[in-house]
Amino acid sequence: MSWGYPGRMATLVLTAIGDDHAGLVQALSAVIDDHGGNWETSRMAHLAGKFAGIVMVTVADENAEELIKSLQPLEDQGLLDITVEISSPPSPIEGTSLTLELVGIDQPGIVHHVSDALASRNVNIEELETETVAAPMDGGILFRAKAALVLPPDVSADELTAVLEELAVQLMVDIEIDEAG
Repeated sequence: MSWGYPGRMATLVLTAIGDDHAGLVQALSAVIDDHGGNWETSRMAHLAGKFAGIVMVTVADENAEELIKSLQPLEDQGLLDITVEISSPPSPIEGTSLTLELVGIDQPGIVHHVSDALASRNVNIEELETETVAAPMDGGILFRAKAALVLPPDVSADELTAVLEELAVQLMVDIEIDEAG
């Protein structure tokens, strides 16, 4: 196998979900490797007994179609349901990078209210991680979120912070905004 990349590269975004058990990542990575694909970026998690993941893969254009077809046996065997999107190479989004951290008592609608405030100002959410955990003192459930944001040039960090602080009061959560660095 040659380590050089012949010709143009295709960027594939794979989403995969299946009943969680050992060997799922190995099965998926074997197909990618067998076709000269490069596993670049991924996020994977165990959620409610399911394995769920998203992977960005680059592969030589001439191998992309065969790689996609070779994923079918993973579905046929009942291991993973896989969706593949062919994408353009990622391009950085221009703007100011910030991080957002939120903690509060879990309640429906937190993600919707925060994402609505961000979307109404054209703030891009590049990454979002959320979880619920037991509260240390009272036995309730805490909701935590961490996000990487990119502000458009016409929105200041101070403006966004003011809007999110007002929202934090309404939702009774703590929100911190910091410059990414």
